[in-house]
Amino acid sequence: MICVVARIPSSGKRRAQGFTLVEVLVALMIVALGLAALMVAVSGTARTSGFLRDKTIAQWIALNRLSEVRLNVTKFGQNTDVGEVDFANRKWHYDTRYFETSIGSMRRVVVRVYAGDAKTKGNPVAQAIGFLGTSLGAPGFSNVDWTAGTTATTPAQAAPSNNSPTPGVNPSANPPTVTPTTPVTPVTQPP
Repeated sequence: MICVVARIPSSGKRRAQGFTLVEVLVALMIVALGLAALMVAVSGTARTSGFLRDKTIAQWIALNRLSEVRLNVTKFGQNTDVGEVDFANRKWHYDTRYFETSIGSMRRVVVRVYAGDAKTKGNPVAQAIGFLGTSLGAPGFSNVDWTAGTTATTPAQAAPSNNSPTPGVNPSANPPTVTPTTPVTPVTQPP
């Protein structure tokens, strides 16, 4: 039996298996840039989440204050009032302002809520606007023309006309007529 062994000529230098130092440094730079971008995105998301949480809580406080104002009419005579409240393990303060409207028996109520106690200065986190006054319309529907200070009447209350109805038109489908009331003088509102 004859055995033949093939020999590979050796070049003297054998290439070592693995990465060079430059390749490792480039790979580490790519990973570092990716992690930095990820950290910026995560911190931005956390900051946005905290802002939305504060805005939601402040909006709840403002709406709660509007409900208090509507239930407690004794504050109606004042132009403004302030207060502090502990809500969601934090201190908040609010100011409630009352403004005249073009309708004498109605006022616009603006509630602004700030983070921190009353000594803390800054922009309001949330604001809610509502109206307070006596009802001018019948329950269930509005029969008041708020722009001209007039009250609408139903067709049954309107005076009958001598005109014959137009053929093909349902007379009960005609819009209600409007009877003027005393004009309301507009009141200028602060900005």
